[in-house]
Amino acid sequence: MTHRRQIWRAAAASMAFAVVGMPQAFGADVIKIGEINSYKAQPQFLEPYKKGMELAVEEINAAGGINGKKVELITRDDNANPGDAVRAAEELISREKVDVLTGTFLSHIGLAVTDFAKQKKTFFLAAEPLTDKIVWEDGNKYTYRLRPSTYMQVAMLVPEAVKMNKKRWAVVYPNYEYGQSAVATFKKLMKAAQPDIEFVAEQAPPLGKVDAGSVVQALADAKPDAIFNVLFGADLAKFVREGNTRGLFKDREVVSMLTGEPEYLEPLKNEAPNGWVVTGYPWYGIDIPEHKTFLAAYQAKWKDHPYLGSIVGYSAIKSLAAGIKKANSTQTDALVQAFSGLEVDSPFGKITYRPIDHQSTMGGFVGRTKNVDGKGVMVDYKYLDGAKYMPSDAEVKKMRPAD
Repeated sequence: MTHRRQIWRAAAASMAFAVVGMPQAFGADVIKIGEINSYKAQPQFLEPYKKGMELAVEEINAAGGINGKKVELITRDDNANPGDAVRAAEELISREKVDVLTGTFLSHIGLAVTDFAKQKKTFFLAAEPLTDKIVWEDGNKYTYRLRPSTYMQVAMLVPEAVKMNKKRWAVVYPNYEYGQSAVATFKKLMKAAQPDIEFVAEQAPPLGKVDAGSVVQALADAKPDAIFNVLFGADLAKFVREGNTRGLFKDREVVSMLTGEPEYLEPLKNEAPNGWVVTGYPWYGIDIPEHKTFLAAYQAKWKDHPYLGSIVGYSAIKSLAAGIKKANSTQTDALVQAFSGLEVDSPFGKITYRPIDHQSTMGGFVGRTKNVDGKGVMVDYKYLDGAKYMPSDAEVKKMRPAD
């Protein structure tokens, strides 16, 4: 087994050299960005995400490209499967000769491509997957991450949950890496802030396969004072419908990850809940110049309002452009170095990629949901700077392996 592994590593190293060491004449006038995502499985988020990427590419090329080179975006669908994602990454590098990799949505797929980047010594900007492991336990020198992590978003919600002063909590989450880590972090931070807290029910349906009736019944039977929800997409819609029907949310506080993102809130229509504390994206009320400029450009191009996916896709491409410009190269080691401490202008303002763990400081909005004329929106929201919702440097160093 060891011998086979050595052969594989040697092959991987030679392949990495073959790509990184390509003569400058190859594609000299083009910078190729290879992007992998679960487009068919998660269209609510990823269709706007792709539009955000395409807007960024258009803006960059209209302004003369990066260091005089045009940008080309090459996307692949991973079929929501880690093996397919790794095969797509391999094909993008070996056949398409891309300079960098970006993308992924589901946490376990993000982790698979993170490991691929490490093995093949290829630069990877994880755009959307939220698992903390990408920058902590499974972090590596070749991988950076844009979106605020599971830990960061839970840490933004916990102060609001603590203010509720509720003792008995139920939790519901999709049973894969993202949901599991979100609940583990919520329990840890809540217990630290409120030692007498009790977790009286836990429901963990498979992603995309929630039996909403039995989940809602199990939560109701436990008679919790409050609920922490991590379901999203179609699972969320089924949960909300069944919960409304059975009165689960009546006179009961709910704290919910991602529910304020228009991708997930708008499809609920007249079933959108009132008063949930959520993370999200109130695109209609962000009063800073950077967002106003982005909003106008996005609406002009796509004749639609942006979604959070739009922000992530746009900011991922702008981050890669800033990194390549700073490095004055697409060489992997030069990019790794350039991204350490890199500052990028995003629609949410300036963000920084932290040298300590390669996590960006992009923040998020926390507020409450409100059903206004049969449509869900966020109200009473505020932007929280991601830099303020991280563990200590000492904790990060304990979790993250040395590069």
